Amino acid sequence: MTTHPAPTATVVSFENVSKSYGDVRAVADLSLTLNPGETVALLGPNGAGKSTTLDLLLGLRPADTGTVSVFGTTPTDAIAAGRVGAMLQSGGLMEEVTVREIVTLACDLHRRPHPVNEVLSRAGIDQIADRKVNKLSGGQEQRVRFALATAGDNDLIVLDEPTTGMDVTARQAFWATMREQADRGRTVLFATHYLEEADAIADRVLVLHKGRLLADGTASEIKAKAGARRIAFDLEGVIDEPALRELPFLTSFDVSARTVRIQSTDADATVHAIYSLGLYPRNLEVAGLGLEQAFVAITEAEEAKAA
Repeated sequence: MTTHPAPTATVVSFENVSKSYGDVRAVADLSLTLNPGETVALLGPNGAGKSTTLDLLLGLRPADTGTVSVFGTTPTDAIAAGRVGAMLQSGGLMEEVTVREIVTLACDLHRRPHPVNEVLSRAGIDQIADRKVNKLSGGQEQRVRFALATAGDNDLIVLDEPTTGMDVTARQAFWATMREQADRGRTVLFATHYLEEADAIADRVLVLHKGRLLADGTASEIKAKAGARRIAFDLEGVIDEPALRELPFLTSFDVSARTVRIQSTDADATVHAIYSLGLYPRNLEVAGLGLEQAFVAITEAEEAKAA
């Protein structure tokens, strides 16, 4: 019977954490907490500090200033206690060993291991268990990394771009497995470039930009934070682009064939102005931003402030 340590109110805590590489500040005065049972997406453009943040959380790099704690102790101690599993982009897999052998090793080393066959099955690699690791495709390697991250009964699972290289079917199966982990009370933190995954999977979204936390909330709250809405409509005849670009409250503008797509921070005023131009838009649609558009809007606004 597996014995779990006493529950901790906070799974991860960053308190005013900074990390620089020479003149480049990868993480800047970052403060955040993760709670038990949350599935959290970490978003940000390249260079936002996502990988450095995960490295700090896992004790792979020391913070220059501030404090990182995991389950109330240091990252190193939490990992040594078997409470954290990680799937990272960096680092290769051992070659000339079979999938079963490397997964067996991970289970043997874990303080609270799962049965090897269970780990293989959960990761969807039981059919390739006897194949050499260096003979795997990129997607299969990712599933092996996932198996290594879940070889034991972890309370926190950290994933860096976990579905890179996986096909659609494998990605769906992967996230179904991660939902099961969250349903059992595990905390899941994942960095991803697939924003539709964050929208569909995460209870909470963190947006990093140049090492700073720009937004923290549900996907719906992040979309609302962008403060803009999408407007799309069709026009007949010659489209007067200069006049349309002068519409009030626009944040983006695009014309493709007869369809105009814009974003506005005051959709009602913008639509009113369209009719005031004497235009008669067809198939008019007004909707909130998707997570991807909201993410772009938030980071572009930050860039504009810094300019």
